[in-house]
Amino acid sequence: MPLIDMPLEQLHHYQGINPRPGDFDTFWDRSLAEMKALDPQIEMKSADFQVPFADCYDLYFTGVGGARVYAKLLRPKNAAAPHPAVVQFHGYSSNCGDWAHKLSYVAAGFTIASLDCRGQGGRSEDKGGTVGNTLNGHIIRGLDGAPEDLLFRKIFLDTAQLAGIVMGLPGVDPARVSAHGGSQGGALTLACAALEPRIYRAAAVFPFLSDYRRVWEMDQAKDAYAELKNYFRLFDPLHQREDEVFTRLGYIDIQHLASRIKGEVLMSTGLMDAICPPSTQFAAYNKITSPKSLRIYPDFGHEGLPGNDDAVLQFLLRQ
Repeated sequence: MPLIDMPLEQLHHYQGINPRPGDFDTFWDRSLAEMKALDPQIEMKSADFQVPFADCYDLYFTGVGGARVYAKLLRPKNAAAPHPAVVQFHGYSSNCGDWAHKLSYVAAGFTIASLDCRGQGGRSEDKGGTVGNTLNGHIIRGLDGAPEDLLFRKIFLDTAQLAGIVMGLPGVDPARVSAHGGSQGGALTLACAALEPRIYRAAAVFPFLSDYRRVWEMDQAKDAYAELKNYFRLFDPLHQREDEVFTRLGYIDIQHLASRIKGEVLMSTGLMDAICPPSTQFAAYNKITSPKSLRIYPDFGHEGLPGNDDAVLQFLLRQ
């Protein structure tokens, strides 16, 4: 088969090349302590969208840095208690999507909460100054400040905070809350499972935000990763700070969080993915030490993967 990356045998052993900061674990422990000390000021309002078999809510909470963060919340009516739940994460630049797209989970007996990432296409607030789209440069947002300023640090924490909120909802079994998403959503799925170790299962589809230096060296700093190239062109054209930059990005590199995951993981990847190169995905997958399995699509890239949505639902349903 044609190759755009390493041969599959090498992928199964690849460990990534982006630097891991020396204080990585203490950084995230401090960040989680900051998140847990917050008053989330949870607000649930009945949504305009309703269906006979679900209660649908607009959910808001206060995240790290004071931002008001939004999620769609759907709860099955007359569900057995306790029942399972899933937290869902969307792709880069998008939003949590239509209510109707979540009803299969409700029909299967799940509560589902779907996050709008800060400053992207939905309702969550970016405390950098605006509500709404501040998309361009999210990976590098805060790169020239303290590591705590990195925007994806805050978004990663939002995922864990939302999972904790869902675990505390009446009727939800906190031992059966799972996470799911693709691309950016796949990265956030793994980050959520790492930062909220009670996550039961995690289904990550071609995860983004992994092994940034590998992306750079493959000349794939374009499309979703274009801001890496833009950063160097604008702020470090001689690459005098290259090691510093990639080490700083290591704080928000999901491969370094992967070993914290306790729940079972299903990951799906296409070997022709030119947006999130397969090696960057394997860098994270190979560091997961909890039970895991991998669905490999040799002829597919960063696109719909036939049968994968069905496989994910079956995985999350499995007793």
